[in-house]
Amino acid sequence: MQQTLKSPVSAQGVGLHSGQQISMTIRPAREDNGIVFVRTDILGHDNVIPALWDHVVDTRLCTVIGNDSGATVGTVEHLMAALRGCGIDNAVVELDGGEVPIMDGSADPFVQMIDEAGIAAQGLPRRAIRVLREVSVEQDGKVVRLSPSESSVFSGAIDFNHPQIGRQSYETQLMNGNFRHDIANCRTFGFLHEVEWMRSQGLALGGSLDNAILLDKESVVNPGGLRREDEFIRHKLLDAIGDLYLAGGVILGAYDGHKAGHAMNNAILKALFADERNWEIVDDFGGESRVSAPVRVRAEKVLATA
Repeated sequence: MQQTLKSPVSAQGVGLHSGQQISMTIRPAREDNGIVFVRTDILGHDNVIPALWDHVVDTRLCTVIGNDSGATVGTVEHLMAALRGCGIDNAVVELDGGEVPIMDGSADPFVQMIDEAGIAAQGLPRRAIRVLREVSVEQDGKVVRLSPSESSVFSGAIDFNHPQIGRQSYETQLMNGNFRHDIANCRTFGFLHEVEWMRSQGLALGGSLDNAILLDKESVVNPGGLRREDEFIRHKLLDAIGDLYLAGGVILGAYDGHKAGHAMNNAILKALFADERNWEIVDDFGGESRVSAPVRVRAEKVLATA
């Protein structure tokens, strides 16, 4: 069945790129509401932004969603991953700025917020998007595929010419709450030379060793080191889980990303929904393990209620 929060929960934190302090409240929402962001600092025009793939307006340094009035919210992927990993279908996220706070650079603080609020079961079945045919996108050596599967599987590989990363691969099946202990606390990462350039462009102004893994030419700069040896690829899959939750529901399919990022993750959703033969909507009564008889619904109708 669909789930929401039992009560509102709030937090404050810095925006990764703006460096501004941002207040965020996650509120319960009715069935079939989906995940919706609201910019409380915007008055006089539309400040509501649905968390959907066709509202993605930028993927260069994070995933940014926006509406037709120009309201945007950036760095949504870690929060979206936490909502997906904790099984939250419906929520309203209120922000008084243009970014989701970066917190510690992972999804774990958002998981803790959800646990603090509690999870409430709702009266309608969870709507899931089942992949029927393999779709793929490829660009500049990066490849992402979605294949049919009766569960949500995320696998990926990265290959960096850096002694602390090299080639890493990982696979996880989202079930039994394993997102919490396998993926949630893995942090975003960046390289010292890139950070210096971004700050010269007025970006990454809120970045610090408290909210990201920083690497110089040879090593990890953070005094505490890594949380896991393969924290880098696990964080890439955290991003993918969050980005693909912008589909408007749980995806029953196998994601495989090779050197993937936010742009490729949005591109695979565009490829999936480009042809109705690629997917179907099912009423997913039992989470990822049991799926009822499929019920086809036109894309416009489904996504309009997500």
